[in-house]
Amino acid sequence: MKQLMIKRFGDASQLELVEQEAPCLATNEIRVQMHFAGVNPVDAKTRAGLGWGAEAIKDQLPWTPGLEVMGTVLELGAEVSIYQEGDRVFGLLAGGGYSEQLVVPANALLRVPSAVSDETAAGLSLAGITAWQALTEHGCLKAGERVLISAAAGGVGHLAVQIAKNLGATVVALASSYNHEFLRNLGADEVLDYREQEQVSQLESVDLFIDLVGGNSGKSLLTNVKEQGRVVTVPTNTADDVINAALAKGLSATGMLKHNDNQQLANLMQAVVEQKLRVEISHVYPLAEGELAHRQIETGHTRGKVLLQG
Repeated sequence: MKQLMIKRFGDASQLELVEQEAPCLATNEIRVQMHFAGVNPVDAKTRAGLGWGAEAIKDQLPWTPGLEVMGTVLELGAEVSIYQEGDRVFGLLAGGGYSEQLVVPANALLRVPSAVSDETAAGLSLAGITAWQALTEHGCLKAGERVLISAAAGGVGHLAVQIAKNLGATVVALASSYNHEFLRNLGADEVLDYREQEQVSQLESVDLFIDLVGGNSGKSLLTNVKEQGRVVTVPTNTADDVINAALAKGLSATGMLKHNDNQQLANLMQAVVEQKLRVEISHVYPLAEGELAHRQIETGHTRGKVLLQG
C-alpha cells in the first residue's frame, strides 16, 4: 500500500509517497480503505517541525500525517462485532490518515450515515470538534451572546459560525470580502473584512472572541471584547502572547488543544444529517499530490476544508 510520509521536518517537499506493507490486524481492530483524509493546518505545522504536534512525534520519524479519515471497512479483527465489511466509517486519529489503508481500534471510528457524502464525513471531524470545544467547553457560549470569529471562512471558522448560530448566539465573522456572501449564507449576522481596520474598530463589543489566527491579529482584536469578556485562542504557537495581552486587559483567556470525543462527533454528524451544519470542501487532491495540498493549506486563505483522495 502507498502512504505519504515525512522522514525529516521541513517544507512541503518533505512529503514522500512510499510503498509500505499493510500492517497486521489485532483482534480488536479494523482495516480501513481510505477514501478521503482531511488536510489541516496542524498537519503542515507538524511537518515543518513546529508546535505540539512536532514535539510529540519528533522521535517517531519517519511518520505519516493525517488526523482525520473517512473510508470503508475492509477487514474485521476476530473480536469485532460492531461493523461489517463494507461499512463506511469516519473519525479522528493520532496520525496515519495519509495512507491507502490503515488499521485502527474498532471503537476509534464512527459509522457514516447513509445521507452523508464521503467528502462531508472526511472534512467534519477535526474542524468540527475544534469549533465545538472552543465555543462550548472553553468559551462557555450562551444563547443571546455576541461572538466574534476570526478566519471565519476557514476549516474551523466556517463550522464555528454555524455551531454558534445553532447555539443561539449573534455571530460576527471576520473574513476577506470574497467570502462575505458565503458566510452570510451560513448564518453569520455581521460580516466584516479583517483588513478594514476602521470598520472593525467600530464594531459593537462581543462577549466571546474565538481567535483562529493568533499573533498580532489576535492581540489587535482584543479591543473588541467587552469588559470581563472571554477569549479562546486556538493557534498554539502564539497562545501565550494572546493570553497575556488579554489578561492585561482584564479579560478571561485560554488556549486550547482539542481532545477526541466520539459522542461530540456523533452529535455534530447528526447536525449534518439534519442540515443544521454544512461542511464546505474547497480542494481535493490525489494522495500522490500531498505536497500541493500542504502548499494550499499554508496559504492561510483556504475556504472550508482540503482533502486528500485515496
